[in-house]
Amino acid sequence: MKRNFLHLLAGIAIAAGSSSLALAAQGGHDQARERAGTHTHDDSHAHASDAHALRLDNGRKWTSDDALRSSMSRIASAVDSKLPAVHAGEMSAAQYDSLGREIDTQVANIVQNCKLEPAADDVLHAILATMMEGNEALQGGKEKAKRSAGVVQVVKALEQYGEYFEHPGFAAPKVGH
Repeated sequence: MKRNFLHLLAGIAIAAGSSSLALAAQGGHDQARERAGTHTHDDSHAHASDAHALRLDNGRKWTSDDALRSSMSRIASAVDSKLPAVHAGEMSAAQYDSLGREIDTQVANIVQNCKLEPAADDVLHAILATMMEGNEALQGGKEKAKRSAGVVQVVKALEQYGEYFEHPGFAAPKVGH
């Protein structure tokens, strides 16, 4: 992952109280520096204002890898299993926190193991930024945001992932359960 994005993830994780994601993000950054010339992501490209814009690959979905597909499937499954309780207003703070930790774990796996071409990586960064913002809210890290609104934002990120990346059989959870 690009150096700036790792810092973004680490900052979000620290703000949300997720030291495991912060350490994973920092570890990925350190590993990228150690491997300098062998890291598959382009750490040197300029970050223009549209660098993280969602876009297709010449009208086609971007190719994904096993680490990305596995982690996104796990996030989608974890969120989907909690949506009935979210809609019923029956999710406890501990349940929201547990869901948030699972999302943190899976995003850390993506950061550590996902190998995409730079243009696909940029699109993924935009999706993960949306996801982590929602995850921060669902863990209670945003004072004025409802935790349930954070879940909705995570679902939005999962929908974007399904729209922009090849992943046979993937379906984002439906918010209107």
